[in-house]
Amino acid sequence: MRLLLRETQLSFRRAPVLSALSITTIAFALFVVGLFGLVALNLRQTLGEVQERVEVVAYLMRGTPIEVVTMAIGDIEAFPGVESVTYVTEEEALARAQTELAEFQDVFDDLTTNPLPASLEVRLEPEYRDAESVAQVAEWLLGFRFIEDTRFGREWVERLDRLRNIAGVVGLVIGAAFAIASIIIIGTTVRMTVLHRSREIAIMRLVGATDGFVRRPFLLDGIVKGALGGLAAVGLNFAAYYAVNRMFATSFFSFQQAALLVVFGTALGFLASALSVARHLRRIRA
Repeated sequence: MRLLLRETQLSFRRAPVLSALSITTIAFALFVVGLFGLVALNLRQTLGEVQERVEVVAYLMRGTPIEVVTMAIGDIEAFPGVESVTYVTEEEALARAQTELAEFQDVFDDLTTNPLPASLEVRLEPEYRDAESVAQVAEWLLGFRFIEDTRFGREWVERLDRLRNIAGVVGLVIGAAFAIASIIIIGTTVRMTVLHRSREIAIMRLVGATDGFVRRPFLLDGIVKGALGGLAAVGLNFAAYYAVNRMFATSFFSFQQAALLVVFGTALGFLASALSVARHLRRIRA
């Protein structure tokens, strides 16, 4: 291990410009991946906040006894996917409307009777907040005789589903494309290092060095450069986040997510080094 570390250190000293170029290239490749990750992270959080508002509102017939409503709430809460049920009286519904629609206060002042019905607000568990599950709950609620109508914004929930599916597919495709691009870029820089030391490798092979002995320093070199590039990418991503966060409230990676980006860079450095060295060794044998 000491020999491997010494060889890696020597590779930086022998070609400092090439080593710096390799780390910089890796850093910017992972920076792009990290930028997309930040966009996906904040988009997912935004969709999650919107999903929190998904609920089914069941409007009750006037004159429904509170005892009947109380018994029905227990049945509804036992329905699969239902998280909670809130009973909103006619008076509470009117008070909400007056607060949320203050510009129509004159209309409310002219009312002689309360036109708003009592309702049940049914919140669903996170995994049941898709259009199909919400529609199923709304249809089931209509089976209660005292429920006159249900509302859950079908088109709004369906659009949310489509947006979530599109974001997932786009994220997978772009993430894979950037990963492949990163491997190509890192592989190119490592291949330049291998070519820079091609004479040394040839001499080592002539004196009986095995492929494993020749390969190990380059693999460690790729791991170190990948890790340093990953750390630099995290720093660049934080700088971008800090600049954007001054204008818009955004979120940054957790410690585990930032560490994952460094691990990803390390793995890419190892993979690119392995592929480049293997290709060069095959060329020498040929």
